[in-house]
Amino acid sequence: MNIEIVLRVVSNIFIIAGLIFMAFGVLGLFRFKNFYLRIISSSKADTVGTLTIIFGMAIRYGLSFFSAKLLLLAVLLIILGPLCNHMVARSAYLSGYKATGGKGDKGDSDQDMEAGEPE
Repeated sequence: MNIEIVLRVVSNIFIIAGLIFMAFGVLGLFRFKNFYLRIISSSKADTVGTLTIIFGMAIRYGLSFFSAKLLLLAVLLIILGPLCNHMVARSAYLSGYKATGGKGDKGDSDQDMEAGEPE
């Protein structure tokens, strides 16, 4: 088997795995009712999904200037992605947004979550 075919298959596996992680993140947005649980699930899925797609593309294009830019983008994503999500969650917490609506909580309504108003 040719090495180019193997690299293309491995890169396709990484890209598909990244898309699957992102799909799970979208499902997490619909599954969870609490704002904080939603931001955690979307943050993790976004970071992991994007990183696996970037690594898949870096494998596909081999050692090149484009791959170096992709790896620099991955480093920035590792640093800035969780930091930005933390800032959003912290600002919601400091503004008084309550963490209600756990899995068994009957008092949580979708109208409160859609309005985006603190309780």
